[in-house]
Amino acid sequence: MLVSGCAILSTAIFTGAAIYVSLVEHPARSEVTTECAIAQWRPSYRRAAVMQAALAIVATVLAIASWIGGAGWSWLLAAVLIASVVPFTLVVMWPINKQLEDGALETSSEQVRVLLNQWGQLHAVRAALSLAALLLMIFVAR
Repeated sequence: MLVSGCAILSTAIFTGAAIYVSLVEHPARSEVTTECAIAQWRPSYRRAAVMQAALAIVATVLAIASWIGGAGWSWLLAAVLIASVVPFTLVVMWPINKQLEDGALETSSEQVRVLLNQWGQLHAVRAALSLAALLLMIFVAR
């Protein structure tokens, strides 16, 4: 029960942060100039990447441990859902992240706005995946 509770907690923290970024922080970036938006995105992304990667990995390991401990197949499905944010980020979002991090990127260009909009849409997928995992853990896996 402690392992399952910690899996729920780490998934909930990840989900809360992801939803906050998708519903609050990123839309606020859309209201300022591209120079301001990218200046805020870069340090925010660097800080959040470490925290969110660690939370996703911890949540995955704990959900798998719950499944192995006999908590049921729904825990394995929840583990797959929360784990999926890592390859999604590395495969799908990585090219956009690298372009946004590029110091040679003209920060006043329309390309920055396009990239940030794409990033926001993809980040919402991460939030949805983690929310699905969390809801599964809370309402089905218990």
